[in-house]
Amino acid sequence: MKAIDMGEIALELAQIVGMEGMQTWETLDPSVRQRLGEAIAPGCQPDYWVSPPTQEALAEVMALAFGNQKRVLPTGHGSKLHWGGLVRDPNWIVSTQHLDRIIEHAVADFTLTVEAGMKLADIQATLAKTGQFLAIDPAYPQTATLGGIVATGDTGSWRHRYNSVRDQLIGISFCRYDGQIVKAGGRVVKNVAGYDLMKLLTGSYGTLGIATQLTFRLYPLPEASQTVVLTGEAEEMAAIVRTLLASSLTPMAADLLSPQRVANLEIGTGLGLMVQFQSLPESVAEQSRRVLEWGEILGLAGGSYGGGDEVELWRRSRTLLESPFPQASLLGKMGVRSSAAVTALTQLDAMFPRSAMGSIHIGSGLGTVAIATERLGTAASKWRSVCQSHGGFFTVLAAPTAVKQQVDVWGYSGNALDLMKQLKAKFDPENLLSPDRFVV
Repeated sequence: MKAIDMGEIALELAQIVGMEGMQTWETLDPSVRQRLGEAIAPGCQPDYWVSPPTQEALAEVMALAFGNQKRVLPTGHGSKLHWGGLVRDPNWIVSTQHLDRIIEHAVADFTLTVEAGMKLADIQATLAKTGQFLAIDPAYPQTATLGGIVATGDTGSWRHRYNSVRDQLIGISFCRYDGQIVKAGGRVVKNVAGYDLMKLLTGSYGTLGIATQLTFRLYPLPEASQTVVLTGEAEEMAAIVRTLLASSLTPMAADLLSPQRVANLEIGTGLGLMVQFQSLPESVAEQSRRVLEWGEILGLAGGSYGGGDEVELWRRSRTLLESPFPQASLLGKMGVRSSAAVTALTQLDAMFPRSAMGSIHIGSGLGTVAIATERLGTAASKWRSVCQSHGGFFTVLAAPTAVKQQVDVWGYSGNALDLMKQLKAKFDPENLLSPDRFVV
């Protein structure tokens, strides 16, 4: 590693994390440096990437930052650094990547306590050995850390059955701006103490504190899995969505897909619906049969996927939105009324033919959209208006720096802004954590 210019503060940092725990801009992995370049305001370059080896070391690093008024951008492995607003003048990037130990896995209680830097993929592989899993399916699952997933509130298709990330979180420890460690919740599923703190930290984008330990509820691995895919026109698709939501079926995931996403997945034409069932083999087979039967009655094209084909289908679907287009594009999170999901995705295809694709979880009305046009800022504003007309929102997650300078990334116009500002002032009065990355 390139030698670090050791000023007084750098020496103090090195005493805490060791030379191996510090990197300069030049020594960072190019892919991480690229994401950092998309995360921070132009003309800014952080002094160090700091990776504390323990929770106690992280607390010391934050105390040092507070004492010297250093602005900090928290991260895990950096997979979602480019999400959110442009961070203003961060001095240090503080990574939890070395906080990657399992603290306690209570198999009989279906709970897990783990350090925040543990990768989701690694913990799922470990849990599978005991027949359990964590019901979270975020973007970048191979590199995403549990702390980063909580910080971004990143919820995937499994939300349909298991609700949001914060519904899986039953305990948290986090480091404040001044280096103090705070704990909330516990290690049993019925413990609700500190629930509000866990809600606040989830989806706060590292602006209120840095998660160090997390406790989650777990679920048993299902015995069987199958995905039904239906494609067709808007009217028939709206009918099958209504039928499915009114039925007694229990899908693991149910995603409505825009026509361009259907085309890119090569699963048919028109709008698409991917419905995944996971349970006992007999239940999976019967529920899948019923959905295919309903689709056939409505004149929708249908098919089913199992085994490796099913795994590959969902991997491709997720990857399409992580790296959607070869040219400049934006990735955003959207929400509309569930009843308006078909209409919204039809409008997306009409507004941006062959240059936009999206999906919406039919139960929650939440989803993601990717757009690639020459005027991304204008496109973002237009699509936000569409989402708002359907009682929803649109947030720009990832986009070229110029676009984030042009548009309001969050576009929040609700009545909680003053309360959010008060919370930020309480949790981070010096505004040292992720300045300008979140709404406040």
